[in-house]
Amino acid sequence: MLNCGRIKYTNDLPVYAAFDEGVIAYPGTLHADVPSKLNQMMLEGRLDVGPISAYAYAKDFQRYVLLPDLCIGARDEVISVVLVSSVPPALLNDAEIAVSSESATGRNLLRVLLERRYGVHARFVERDDAAAAANAGHAALLIGDAAIDAQLALPVERVYDLGALWHDWTGEQTVFAVWAARREVYERDAGAVRACMHALTDAYTWARGNMEAVIARAQAIIARPPGFYENYYAKLNFTFHSAAQRGLAAYCRELQAIGAIETLPPVVPEAIGVSN
Repeated sequence: MLNCGRIKYTNDLPVYAAFDEGVIAYPGTLHADVPSKLNQMMLEGRLDVGPISAYAYAKDFQRYVLLPDLCIGARDEVISVVLVSSVPPALLNDAEIAVSSESATGRNLLRVLLERRYGVHARFVERDDAAAAANAGHAALLIGDAAIDAQLALPVERVYDLGALWHDWTGEQTVFAVWAARREVYERDAGAVRACMHALTDAYTWARGNMEAVIARAQAIIARPPGFYENYYAKLNFTFHSAAQRGLAAYCRELQAIGAIETLPPVVPEAIGVSN
C-alpha cells in the first residue's frame, strides 16, 4: 500500500471528496498537509505518490515520474493565491513581502511576475503568520484558505490574484500542483501507482456529477458566503490537459529565466497507461 499525499486546503475537495464521503475507496494511505510539507515528504521518501508543487517538480524532476490526468491550477483567476499590497506590483521594487512557508510555486510565481513582468526585485521574508502581516497593511503573499479570507475581507484594490496577473501577461493557464510518483516507486510497482491514479480520476469524475455534496463538505469545513464555492471551483482546473501542460511549460521557462531552476523539465506525463 502506497503512502500518498493530499493538499490540506478546500481547493482539493473536487479530487478527494468522494473518499471523504465513502463513495470510493482509496487504495493507499492519505496524508493531508500544506504543499511545502508534502514536497519535503516526497523528497525525503516518506510519501510515494501525490500532488507536489509545480516548482518542486521542476526543481527535482529527475526524481519523479510526472503522472497524467490531474493537476491543480486555473484558467485565469485562481482566487486562492494572492498578493496583498497597498501599492501596485510594479511599485514593489526593494519592498519587503511577507510569505508563509506553505507554498513554493506561489512564491516563485510572484517572483517571476515581479521580475519578468514588472522589472522589480522584492525581498521575501518568511513569517509564521503572513495573513496577520497582510491585515496590518504590509505586502504579503497568501495562499489557500488564508488567500480566500483576504479576497473576502480586504478592499479589492489591495488584492492581486496571481492567476489573473499571469494569464493577463502570458495568455496561459496556471498550474500550481501536479501529481507525481517517486521514480523508484513507479519502477518498483507501477501497478500500485496506476491504481491510486485510477481512484483519483474516478473520484474527480464523481465530484463533477455531485458538486452539491462537494460544496456542502467545503461549507462544513469553512463556511463561505452563498455561491462562493460554486464560483471558486468553476475557476479552478483539475485536468492536466494540453492547455495546462502549456501553462506549466511557460512557468518553467520563466523559472529558468530568473535562475530558479537550471534545466527545463518535461511537462508531458511520461507514465503510460494511467488514464482511464
